[in-house]
Amino acid sequence: MAIANLHETLLAYTMRKNALQLDIAEAQSRKALAVAQRADNNSLLSHGKVEIRNRYKAMYDEDEALQAQYKDYTEIPDFESEIDKITAQLTDELNDIAEWETQIDNQITTDSAELEEINAYMDSMKNMLSSNIQEDFKHGLN
Repeated sequence: MAIANLHETLLAYTMRKNALQLDIAEAQSRKALAVAQRADNNSLLSHGKVEIRNRYKAMYDEDEALQAQYKDYTEIPDFESEIDKITAQLTDELNDIAEWETQIDNQITTDSAELEEINAYMDSMKNMLSSNIQEDFKHGLN
């Protein structure tokens, strides 16, 4: 009966260990998605800034009045506000993604710690059972 209980305990720990490994793998997949989303948003931010710069530069190059009034296209009114607007918009999204990544990292850390505890407990239990079986076998031979 005791052996059956120990076997059930080990099976329960094995099931929990497998569930944790699956959770960690899924969390790592979500982390990869978050990293890809962050890269996409950084690319959008860069592309948006380049697009605004190109538009204002073309406007500046085509208009002699603007060239006489401003020494550079970056001095044209609304240039900085458009850059700030796109930066603020995508920075908010980047902050949300960073928060999501942090939550995923925390889950991975928590699950990994529990997995290590289970592994240590199972190893300890297996070593104890092994040494008890060896002791019983030695006593049986005497």
